[in-house]
Amino acid sequence: MDKNKSDKKGKKGAMPRLQVVPEDGLKDARAIPNALEAERAVLSSMIQDPIDRIGQAVELGLRPQYLYLPSHQLLYELLLERFDAGQPIDVVILHQTLVDRGQLDSVGGPSALVDLSNAASSAAHFEYYLGVIRDKYVLRAIIENANEAIEEAYGNPPEVAGFLDTVETNIFGIKEDLEVKGELTMKELIGNVLDVFEDLASGKKGLEGIPMGYPMLDEMANGLKPGEMMIIAARPSMGKTSFMMNIVEHIAIDQSKPSLVFSCEMSSQQIVQRLLFSRARFALSQMKPGFKITKEELKRIQKASQELAEAPLFIDDTPSLPIGDLRAKARRLKREKDIQLIAVDYLQLMRSNSKQAGDSREREIAEISSGLKAIAKELGIPVIVLAQLNRGPEQRGGTPRMSDLRESGSIEQDADMIGLLFRKEYYNDPTKEDAEEEREANAGLAQLILAKNRNGPTGDVPLTFTKELMRFEPREFLPDEEQG
Repeated sequence: MDKNKSDKKGKKGAMPRLQVVPEDGLKDARAIPNALEAERAVLSSMIQDPIDRIGQAVELGLRPQYLYLPSHQLLYELLLERFDAGQPIDVVILHQTLVDRGQLDSVGGPSALVDLSNAASSAAHFEYYLGVIRDKYVLRAIIENANEAIEEAYGNPPEVAGFLDTVETNIFGIKEDLEVKGELTMKELIGNVLDVFEDLASGKKGLEGIPMGYPMLDEMANGLKPGEMMIIAARPSMGKTSFMMNIVEHIAIDQSKPSLVFSCEMSSQQIVQRLLFSRARFALSQMKPGFKITKEELKRIQKASQELAEAPLFIDDTPSLPIGDLRAKARRLKREKDIQLIAVDYLQLMRSNSKQAGDSREREIAEISSGLKAIAKELGIPVIVLAQLNRGPEQRGGTPRMSDLRESGSIEQDADMIGLLFRKEYYNDPTKEDAEEEREANAGLAQLILAKNRNGPTGDVPLTFTKELMRFEPREFLPDEEQG
């Protein structure tokens, strides 16, 4: 099909040309990027050798929208339809099918179909042509998204932050649309499993994910793994921020892995103060006017200060942080600093700028939760998120459950792990006769109830909480303690 004939057959079958008006007012018509000859060659190869070439195109991720002309998209969809159904394909069958459906004119008529089927004399460069077609599609998609963004920007959108997030998400969506994962053979999969097994048995390889600094928790979770979201939930004043920051400290300082903390509740100054004195094992309660400090304490503080100053730890204390802003900041720091962990304190203090979220608090929390999980998957890093529990534990005497998560059941669904932090001394009844003895017996005892673990066992992780130092330390189960 020659170019003149193609132009006559229907402006209906071609995408409009992009009109760019420069500042001097002179029109400059620019052709939208396309690779028509490559498209013709690819479609021709598919008609001539449907079993191999259509299968190859599908495996390499060619989609109908990647083709520039609607007539080419229509023909490729028909080829895919017959290929999926295991039906025969040749130019005669395609001709008859298009006639039966009243679509023959949409591909340029019978002579255009024949010309197209003979366009490729060889399939030697088939894969290369697919790459060219995909590249042109990417350029068109960028142009389309940019034009839409320009039009909406001129319309003065009411939520600029939300608009910016939408623009960024659309651009990232182009890249995600192109991702194609090939299958692995059973031999390769079995080999990978056995390699991990042998490495673990020989001590060459440790955890699959990032160690959190709590051996029993690490063993149950196999570390914090890329793409996973861990929820740490508790009632207020239970110490969940301290527990999260103990994990962050172990990862960012002890393992030197770049980490990003979003603190919606505490200021960055408070976070650093906690980190410094907790790591130096110096009780904040000692800091009163005229307080005395020993040489050993000063030495520990100076050492902790140096370690913190050199740590690849980034803190953002924006209050009521919108999920879109968090996503944009996380993407930037992943790109610039290759962050390996995100920690968020805490979920219910975040916001969503979408219109749907404005109608329902439960819907808003669901969007934030699914958004955080999506960020973990997109960036390929673990995300730790703190969450509040409702008053259910108080009504039952203290022990929390997953159903106590506030405002949305979607948190349970999105999370890969859910740990419920519990300190029994928090619920001591001062009116009981043996209240003092009970308080002393429970002082410092804590546990993380791993209520959900998508890829491992659930159960209790015993901990010791030192309130003065804001630290949770691992411990062994007590003789009378139930090992759930």
